[in-house]
Amino acid sequence: MGDCESIFPTYDAEQHVIAAALHLVKALGASENLSDDMKKILTDFDTQLSTMTKLTGSKAGLICDVEDQLKCAQEKVMCWQSSQLTIWDSDPKEVSEYLQAVDEVRRLTESLGNLLSNKNGKQKELLDRAHSVLQMAMARLEEELIHILAQSKQSFGPRCMSFHSCEDVIVYDESAVSTEDDLVEDTSQRENNGTESEEYIMDSVHPDVVSGIKSIATVMFTSNYDQEFCQAFISFWRDALDEYFIICNVDKLSIEEVLKMEWSCLNCKIRKWCRAMKSIIRFYLASEKWLFDQVLGEFGSVSSICFVEASKASMLCLLNFGEAIAIGPHLPERLFCLINMYEVLVDLVQDIDALFSEEFGSFVRTEFHELLRKLGDSARLTFLEFGDQVASKTSITPFPKGGIHPLTKYVMNYIKTLAGYGNTLNLLLESQDRDDLDPVAEDGQNMSSYIFCPMAHHLQSVTSILETNLDNKSNLYRDGSLKHIFMMNNIHYMVEKVKSSELRTYFGDEWIKRYIGKFQQHAMSYVRVTW
Repeated sequence: MGDCESIFPTYDAEQHVIAAALHLVKALGASENLSDDMKKILTDFDTQLSTMTKLTGSKAGLICDVEDQLKCAQEKVMCWQSSQLTIWDSDPKEVSEYLQAVDEVRRLTESLGNLLSNKNGKQKELLDRAHSVLQMAMARLEEELIHILAQSKQSFGPRCMSFHSCEDVIVYDESAVSTEDDLVEDTSQRENNGTESEEYIMDSVHPDVVSGIKSIATVMFTSNYDQEFCQAFISFWRDALDEYFIICNVDKLSIEEVLKMEWSCLNCKIRKWCRAMKSIIRFYLASEKWLFDQVLGEFGSVSSICFVEASKASMLCLLNFGEAIAIGPHLPERLFCLINMYEVLVDLVQDIDALFSEEFGSFVRTEFHELLRKLGDSARLTFLEFGDQVASKTSITPFPKGGIHPLTKYVMNYIKTLAGYGNTLNLLLESQDRDDLDPVAEDGQNMSSYIFCPMAHHLQSVTSILETNLDNKSNLYRDGSLKHIFMMNNIHYMVEKVKSSELRTYFGDEWIKRYIGKFQQHAMSYVRVTW
């Protein structure tokens, strides 16, 4: 403590001034010519000067104690500053002592800031020294934080690959369906797998290191280095999410890049997107959010803000991909992908609303709901325009031998697959004018109440358009018998597809009877022509 005089040279000068003032007060007080009021003033002044003498001495002693404490804490901090080893890989006692030393430096820095009235010269040097030590300690803690996260981060690869709900989504190829009857998959498996509600939350880091991460956060936050902690924490998990994209085979593409992509390649990426959306949102981000709350939950809204910052860019990239698909052309082969994407988002609405529930995440939440609406609109319009696509498939030559036309196979297999999406399509179509959606049989008799739904109306509309198209194609035959053979073969195919599939619930027995009647009419006409 012998260095105190050199560090605080103003102390002796202050003492000399106070002593001189006390001597003057006592000399005046000895005079017999003073009034009572003057004597009282001098007495009060004497008391104040005596108190100042005691406080000044106490202050100087306290500052010397602070310097000694700072020196001890500094030594502990600096011994690790030059070490190549990581603190958290050492003995837990060493970790505890280091954190105590850092907290001591923080506390002493605050004390010095409050004690030092003279911010010039030697006194300022002590405060600057404390700030310098604290800054070095904060930089070291930031390095330790990144090291802990990197060493203890859990691998999420296997869980990502366990989401198969969208891996087997239907890929509809017009050329393939037109020549084969059995290429359409059973959509019941898609619906069962696509509605998983189980939560998958795992430890983003090894549970044993969470307390260590929290201790670093606490020290850095109390030292007013909260921004540095958050930036490091956010940056690490933002990069980790980018790595998870690679694990899930998802490329970060711009809307322009998606719109330029060939359908065969784009279709594959849509399948990966559907799978990745569930894996990233329901599993990865849910697990990450849990860690953020564990580490930063006691600091109020900081946890939510950091989580949004760490995940926002990647989430918007995923949503941009969906946006590009939604604004693409309304082609029939895209419809199933649109519905699959729409159903994936519907299944994830509650997850997104929970992950980004606060104001800081409202932008992501809004973008998600907007994409859901756009995908739904695009799917609905694509479905409604399918009839126009069927009507446009004209021919200039008759189909050989009056056989089943590829268009018939394509349309019937297409709508058979659509039947598996009935619930979703009915929801998307329910905004239509219900007065136009009540199907009425050609003989004027209403169908059963079960098929009074938008889906039934539009499916029957498609088959009516198909029948008209087939009738036009039949007129290309010069041989009248082939015309009726052609219509019999194609109507029979249509009826069998309806009878043997889920389409029956949307067409009903009356439709089947009516089309069997049409088949019989063509059979009778064939007999008359061939007599």
